[in-house]
Amino acid sequence: MHFLFRLAVFLTLWSCSNAQGQTKEESPEEVKIEVLHRPENCSKTSRKGDLLNAHYDGYLAKDGSKFYCSRTQDEGHPKWFVLGVGHVIKGLDIGMMGMCPGEKRKVIIPPSFAYGKEGYEPLAKGKIPPNATLMFEIELYAVTKGPRSIETFKEIDTDNDRQLSKAEIELYLEKDFEKDAKPRDKSYQNAVLEDIFKKNDHNRDGFISPKEYNIHQHDEL
Repeated sequence: MHFLFRLAVFLTLWSCSNAQGQTKEESPEEVKIEVLHRPENCSKTSRKGDLLNAHYDGYLAKDGSKFYCSRTQDEGHPKWFVLGVGHVIKGLDIGMMGMCPGEKRKVIIPPSFAYGKEGYEPLAKGKIPPNATLMFEIELYAVTKGPRSIETFKEIDTDNDRQLSKAEIELYLEKDFEKDAKPRDKSYQNAVLEDIFKKNDHNRDGFISPKEYNIHQHDEL
């Protein structure tokens, strides 16, 4: 995977914020999932923290008008994102849990798990009106270990004390930077390290805890 993409995912996941325009309201409404195709051989399914590669088309459920098509964005390449951390709207995070590579789904998302009462009007065409129910057709291509996984936390936590120090993260970054063909100076690495702690060390104790790292609740250290 290209270095700039790896770094963008790494930094985005350390900051771990909600997707733009997404509502945080609680609601009894549910995301409806219809499996259109599921491969017979399904040895790995997606879960929170996994890095997914998928194509998806978005429609307004009311009239079927298309507001988004990943195949027409970025030269038609499938989208990479980390599941369950707000890279996409909450309804897609829910609707893509437990998917196999090669699986296709139709997902109906109520407003409370999409853009709520405000709607969403991006710079590009494809306005989503207030209180809109959305429908997505999704095809998943790949499921890989993401940078917020329990495995990655253990890899960084070299002294097994259940918290990540600056020295441990610095070592992890050095190894990751070595994979890049273009050399990076020490000041660049230090800037990345400081940004990680600024955004994630919420209690300012000099360490990043499992909670601050945002490991999925059912994972255990």
